[in-house]
Amino acid sequence: MLGSALWGPIVSNVEHPKYSLVERIGNIEIRDYAAMIVAETDVAGARYHALREGFRTIADYIFGNNVASQKVAMTAPVTQQAAEKIAMTAPVIQQADGQVWQVRFVMPASYMMQTLPIPKNSAVRLREIKGKRFAVIRFSGTAGKDSLKRRTEELRQFVRANNLNCVSGPTYAFYNPPWTLPFLRRNEVMIEIGS
Repeated sequence: MLGSALWGPIVSNVEHPKYSLVERIGNIEIRDYAAMIVAETDVAGARYHALREGFRTIADYIFGNNVASQKVAMTAPVTQQAAEKIAMTAPVIQQADGQVWQVRFVMPASYMMQTLPIPKNSAVRLREIKGKRFAVIRFSGTAGKDSLKRRTEELRQFVRANNLNCVSGPTYAFYNPPWTLPFLRRNEVMIEIGS
């Protein structure tokens, strides 16, 4: 039991995106992230389902389903952000919430776009993201709907109270595998702000 409890934090000891801490106010941080390359995919449906499906799709790519059959090191976190609404069609729509989620893995910093293997699955896109500033709130435990909603609202209130320019909707960042004990998990809600 203890071995499996510790396995989650151990396997989460992987490369994280580089950032500089600009300021810490209570439990919220302002961070400047360096430019990075991500592998991303879009998945429609409920948030948790989309995260699982997106994770599988991108994990398949980094575990060797690419033109070079090359493995790419796992990094953390896996991020998820609402993309765009799916247009309603008649007579039936299967996705009850009509939400599309972008699920991303940050690629190891040692890679450039030219050196990353090309995905075989066309649902996986490689993309460069310029450096950005985020307001971030970190928390442990499970990252369920209510927990994410509560942290997102706390972060939005912070952004408003400090007259920060909100540039994006919330991004959810998950650093640990699902079998990690809740009190050992690292989760974050991030909102891009103007620098």
